[in-house]
Amino acid sequence: MPDDPPLHLQVGHDEIVVRDRYESASIANDILIGLWFVVGSALFFSSSTETAGTVLFLIGSVQMLLRPGIRLARRVHLRRIGHAHAETARDF
Repeated sequence: MPDDPPLHLQVGHDEIVVRDRYESASIANDILIGLWFVVGSALFFSSSTETAGTVLFLIGSVQMLLRPGIRLARRVHLRRIGHAHAETARDF
């Protein structure tokens, strides 16, 4: 998107360049959801960590609600800057 310049982050002597911010946010969100569910599942193997597992499942479920929020933010942003939006496979 030409009106959405890349985000440059300095990390020590390196630089991280984030392009397509909405897609990147969606990917990061999906990774965290998977992490919460995997760790939460492992915590259910012991009765002493079941509560922590339940909390991680709840966090993962709440994050699943963020997915449509990211898509909506992208649509609103595209409309605000005047780009026509067509539904595509890359609609994150």
